[in-house]
Amino acid sequence: MPEIRFRSGESIPLELHKVRIVQKLDLVPIERRAEAMAEAGFNTFLLKNKDIYLDMLTDSGVNAMSDRQLAAMMVADDSYAGSKTFTRLTDKLTEIFGTEYFLPAHQGRAAENIIAMTFVKPGCIIPMNYHFTTTKAHITRLGGTVEELVADEGVKITSDHPFKGNFDLDRLEALLKEKHDIIPFMRIEAGTNLIGGQPLSLANIEAAADIAHRYGVLTVLDASLLQDNLYFIKTREEAAKDLSLREITKRISDKMDIIYFSARKLGFARGGGISIHDKELYLRMRELVPMFEGFLTYGGMSVREMEAMAVGLEETMDIDVISQGPLFIKYMTEELIKRGVPVVTPPGGLGCHLDATRFIPHVKQEEYPAGALAAAVYIAGSVRGMERGTISEQREPDGSEHLAAVELLRLALPRRVFTLSQVMYAVDRISWLYEHRDLIGGLRFIEEPSSLRFFFGRLEPVSPWPQRIVEAFRKDFGDSL
Repeated sequence: MPEIRFRSGESIPLELHKVRIVQKLDLVPIERRAEAMAEAGFNTFLLKNKDIYLDMLTDSGVNAMSDRQLAAMMVADDSYAGSKTFTRLTDKLTEIFGTEYFLPAHQGRAAENIIAMTFVKPGCIIPMNYHFTTTKAHITRLGGTVEELVADEGVKITSDHPFKGNFDLDRLEALLKEKHDIIPFMRIEAGTNLIGGQPLSLANIEAAADIAHRYGVLTVLDASLLQDNLYFIKTREEAAKDLSLREITKRISDKMDIIYFSARKLGFARGGGISIHDKELYLRMRELVPMFEGFLTYGGMSVREMEAMAVGLEETMDIDVISQGPLFIKYMTEELIKRGVPVVTPPGGLGCHLDATRFIPHVKQEEYPAGALAAAVYIAGSVRGMERGTISEQREPDGSEHLAAVELLRLALPRRVFTLSQVMYAVDRISWLYEHRDLIGGLRFIEEPSSLRFFFGRLEPVSPWPQRIVEAFRKDFGDSL
């Protein structure tokens, strides 16, 4: 992948695709945005899409499909059992991962459920570099606990470390040495979601897996964000620069006993599944698929999505395809840095991440600064992001708040969806908001679910700060949207 520079010396991400289909967007006035945010209980998940201009909530299931994926959907075999579509998808996973067995599921968290129900028992420990929300929920509801072993660099907001998702190998070794008898598996998350989409190095993945196997512990890879991680290994890790994406993928998969993924991220389709090397492990999980997902050759997925997934997985092996996400994220991050906006560095995968702790330091963590910033960014620019902070955690058993290690607002950049002018619009509105950051206040819960509260919990502002943002916007922008 050659670097492309303009004559001015600027390095601007160049789209290696052209737009063939467009979808109209709406940009409603700021007064309506403030109303919509209140109606949604200051939870961006509960906003209606008709009120959103740039939907940067997630990259799950909203990436643009390629022409080859759309064409593949027309040849799907919709047989309930024994579908040729399933065979094509399994063959592609075998080609890429080298796994012999595949269990389909309707999405990544369904795969997590199957793995957790098979292996997690009360009192067990699941070590991982960093948790994800649904992963932790599946483990804790079954009586297990999560042990996070990310290297110290991982929770530093500003850093030049290229692989902040790495395991602390010394801590991993010590934990496994002492407690390997109550550790059924170790989970590796490629592209750690909650700390800025930060990758692991190939060397760290292999070393962590070797430690686990030395103590008889299974290795499980969450490959949902693998494509970004592959890009960073290829471009940041000196020892891997001469390896192809297929070679890097195979090196990783050879160290894994189980690989699961959300195809809403990996493969640009809607679905997921579990790839397995060993037949015995496959048989242990197999019965749960028809019980909770669907028959073994569709697992709750549309066969059309499965055909698109097979093509999308192949496209994941193309550096020109997987580079656009990281390049756009890097560009947006650097433009915000130029304007003094605090962000996570180095830029990772999945999206650009604002540091709410430094953006609004006057909002105490118990008043959910990342959630407040998400609401403020929407009101200021009709840009919907996702809170990745204390709201995304769950309370301790005694009811006390579990304060997150970081308070981030994630602005996801789905692949091949936004134009550069739209990214610059978001940068402009975020920069304006940063100049008026003293207007932003905190939030408090008025409706709090016991788990996964970030999905459907409702909050309210602790003061009338949203209206102050509206007034300041009208003063500076006049009638502009």
